[in-house]
Amino acid sequence: MIVTERAEPWHLRTRRFLRATDQRRELVRGARFLRRLVPGDGTPGDPPSTGRSSDRLARLLAEAGADRPSATRELGLAAVQAWQAVRRSGAPPVAADEITVLFTDLVGFSTWALQAGDERVLELLRSVAEVTESVVAGHRGSVVKGLGDGVMAVFADPGEAVNAAYETCSAVSVIKAEGYLPHLRAGLHRGNPRRVGDDYLGVDVNIAARIMAAADGDEVLASGSVVDELDPGAVIVRPRRSFRAKGTPKDLRVYRVVPRYSS
Repeated sequence: MIVTERAEPWHLRTRRFLRATDQRRELVRGARFLRRLVPGDGTPGDPPSTGRSSDRLARLLAEAGADRPSATRELGLAAVQAWQAVRRSGAPPVAADEITVLFTDLVGFSTWALQAGDERVLELLRSVAEVTESVVAGHRGSVVKGLGDGVMAVFADPGEAVNAAYETCSAVSVIKAEGYLPHLRAGLHRGNPRRVGDDYLGVDVNIAARIMAAADGDEVLASGSVVDELDPGAVIVRPRRSFRAKGTPKDLRVYRVVPRYSS
């Protein structure tokens, strides 16, 4: 009796051929070369920006094939990289004669991070980034850059900036982190900072950062230039007395601001 060996199904042969082709060194090298030609940052998802869906996708692609390079993986990363570059460039984040600058910061984060370990720290930063970017975008603002445990963002409308700052602080306060209760503080200032590429520079930016540094956890502080543009019926304003900060005008007025809808 002659026993004939069953032929391997065509779809399995095809899959094996495509997998072997996808991992050929010359194809992987070619795909990597093309990826280097694509604009944007080739490093998948840094912590301050991993709240974005495209950053999470890039990170998953990078991790999924880290131990087995393939042309498909490299081309996938190149596509995400190009999409990120398009999203983060082009039109100015905010088109206005004056803008409101927002800075945020996690209170007590550095002390906790020293003993928490990288995994827990990155998990918290990703959660905070995701919440912050969602709230800022919902109030017609733009995140300029991540700053470790905080962000810098800009708004055309000072009222939207106040609401975004307050809602971000509230949302971050309910994020769970082992051994740490996240409390965000925020500072706002309105002026005419100089736009350089995708960033903003100048005295007005520095003032916003100084105001943020003076805030307590879950508190939003705003300068007089912001408060003067707000609808009195939409926000509760209380003067912050004895405000002094290096690099700020002596006559700078600072207020604690809370949207009235929160009360």
